[in-house]
Amino acid sequence: MEPFHQQLLITIFVAALAPLIAELRLGPRIPVVVLEIVLGILIGPHVLNLANPEGTIGTLGDLGLTFLLFLVGLEIDIGEIKGKPMSLAVGGWLLSFLLAMLCAGFFSLIGLFKAPPLWVAVALSTTALGVLVPILRDTGDLGTRFGRHLFAAGTLGEFAPLVAISLLLIPTDAPLVHSLFMGMFVIISLGAAYLTLIARSSKRLERLAHTLQGSGQLPVRICIALQVLLVALAEKFGLNVVIGAFAAGLVVGLTLKDQGGAILRQKLDAIGFGFLVPIFFIVAGMKFDVAALGSSPLVPVQLVILVALLVVVRGAPALLYGQELRPEERVPFALYSATGLPLIVAITELGVSSGLMAPDRAALLVSAGMISVLVFPLLAERWLRNTR
Repeated sequence: MEPFHQQLLITIFVAALAPLIAELRLGPRIPVVVLEIVLGILIGPHVLNLANPEGTIGTLGDLGLTFLLFLVGLEIDIGEIKGKPMSLAVGGWLLSFLLAMLCAGFFSLIGLFKAPPLWVAVALSTTALGVLVPILRDTGDLGTRFGRHLFAAGTLGEFAPLVAISLLLIPTDAPLVHSLFMGMFVIISLGAAYLTLIARSSKRLERLAHTLQGSGQLPVRICIALQVLLVALAEKFGLNVVIGAFAAGLVVGLTLKDQGGAILRQKLDAIGFGFLVPIFFIVAGMKFDVAALGSSPLVPVQLVILVALLVVVRGAPALLYGQELRPEERVPFALYSATGLPLIVAITELGVSSGLMAPDRAALLVSAGMISVLVFPLLAERWLRNTR
């Protein structure tokens, strides 16, 4: 094993190498998150053993997870998708979750994929909105009716699983106490949101904006302080960091509705996707046990089933869009909606760290998620191009 400073250097080098490889476009479009995980696997203890997901690197990975969830909360803009897109998205996600529970329970019952059905169902019902938005922007579909409905479905595919997983992580030994703590946390978060709205409607926010052009960067520091505060409060109340980070993103997102907010959003994206979030995915790759995929002759069958379930679970809601989507748009809608790696990684990481999911089951789910982001957007994009 390399000394710590060399491990950190290798990790940072890999974080810079992943988007460089993606930009070379040597073949089919490969999402950066997939490259980060694959390179993390290569340098991790299970392959080349050049870096270890412990110590400071592991801490940076944990910070990356909280920042990822913060940015997920930041992305959600209910005002943009209210009305029919939102109502269809809510019904679609509930249908997805019900299907996922039935399928996960069935395969667990027959012993084909033994894992907690609730955790598997939450993982299967996710959508990688952060992966899809750049693709839809490049194809010109983001502002269309198809794009608005897909954006709404993707928003629920990120928001609802995070709410579900945060509830699953609440300890059951004293549910009343933790329910009270949850209520207190919600009240504090709503108070922060109210103060945010007041600041947004006053001239104070504009006076703070000028520091974004200098070394002060006060709005950025306030956003990070709020994130740390809500994460610390969530942990203090016996909740999970998932709730704190996600709530901070939702609160900060309220201030980013005007023109000045675009600059602040770019700077937060730069901190997250330029530094901390890549380290989280690289560290997740380091923890990925490649040997677990060869531990049983059933693994290929299980992997095929999980990939198929992603399509079935997140694709079935396309049937609800009979009057909103053209017939030729339903298959691409299903494939795009079934693309779900980033939150699958986050959810399985939380499952393994809390002792509720075995590492080999997590590795299978992550593998299915990697296949989804490699294959589904390409198939969806080609289908739309051939039918228009």
